[in-house]
Amino acid sequence: MKLLFAGGGTAGHINPALAIAGYVKKKNPDAEILFVGNRGGMEQTLVPKAGFNMQFITISGFQRRVSFEALKQNVLTVKRTFSSSREARQIIKDFRPDIVIGTGGYVSGPVLREAAKMGIPTIIHEQNAYPGVTNKMLSKSAKKVMLAVKGAEKYLDKNCNYVVTGNPVRSEIIAADKDKSREELGLDNRPVVLSFGGSLGAKMINEGVAGLIARSGQDQKYQHIHGYGRNGLWFPDLVKEKGTDIEECPNLDVREYIDNMATCMAAADLVISRAGAITLSEIQALGKPAILIPSPNVAENHQYHNAMALVNNRAAEIIEEKDLTEELVIEKVDSLLQNPEKLMEYTANSRKMAIIDANERIYSVIRSVLGHV
Repeated sequence: MKLLFAGGGTAGHINPALAIAGYVKKKNPDAEILFVGNRGGMEQTLVPKAGFNMQFITISGFQRRVSFEALKQNVLTVKRTFSSSREARQIIKDFRPDIVIGTGGYVSGPVLREAAKMGIPTIIHEQNAYPGVTNKMLSKSAKKVMLAVKGAEKYLDKNCNYVVTGNPVRSEIIAADKDKSREELGLDNRPVVLSFGGSLGAKMINEGVAGLIARSGQDQKYQHIHGYGRNGLWFPDLVKEKGTDIEECPNLDVREYIDNMATCMAAADLVISRAGAITLSEIQALGKPAILIPSPNVAENHQYHNAMALVNNRAAEIIEEKDLTEELVIEKVDSLLQNPEKLMEYTANSRKMAIIDANERIYSVIRSVLGHV
């Protein structure tokens, strides 16, 4: 079995591909796997680190803003559209894959288009509730489109052959236990809030939760774990300005990066985060009520659509950035944590949405497309 993966640009496109590839290797150690990525993208670091071989094409996206620089970039993108197709075709000819799997991002386009032209079966994995532009186009020729969220199919080609597989979820998330995690973290029976904005941090989330954390340091009502990110080193000083010294409050665990996310999320009663597809899949797998603050700075505003999939199922609350204030965050946190019945409802509904066997579902799709089932 020879598999060619194409996906990149963001961790949200790369990590699912790595999870699928890792699972295929686990089930079929003799499988040959090659990744195609964009030179200079995150995949250039993440894929080799995971132990997979990689080749590169050069591709970029079109700029929507109106300026001379944007025009120059768009001219370059047109040129790269032709050159990347030639590069992709050569990689496919040399590797001769049995199947090509796209997980989104610009790099998927030329690789899957050329594979389809060459008669090689292609499949797509779409992580978001609102599919990206590349996957929308590729859905017309794919043998199978694997969706993380039911309802995403309405945005794709009406003739596409889709199946709901969910997003791959890390095994340590699925295995995490709330009581053991709390014991490991030294937490007591008071409610636990977990908030984060990613490895770099999110300025709006940091500012939004600062008041809540400062209050918790003073009244000791909640325990709070917060990751402020590489760009949020100013955060402890902001909380101090609000009257709370984090260092003097044992109920506050505030750090730059949360490197034990499975443990922290399992321990939490409530999660405050962005609405990236993989994060939401982990929240659902653990059945965690959430307050979601989608980033408005992503393609097709897909985080908003991801969040609304949970909100519409009464599994989460949403605060759009334009409405975000410290007061609103505190109001929503108190409303949930002081209402056990609502918390239990959100927990149950979140778990109902979870798909924890996504890796096996995806592997079954790969085998069926290859004719093994």
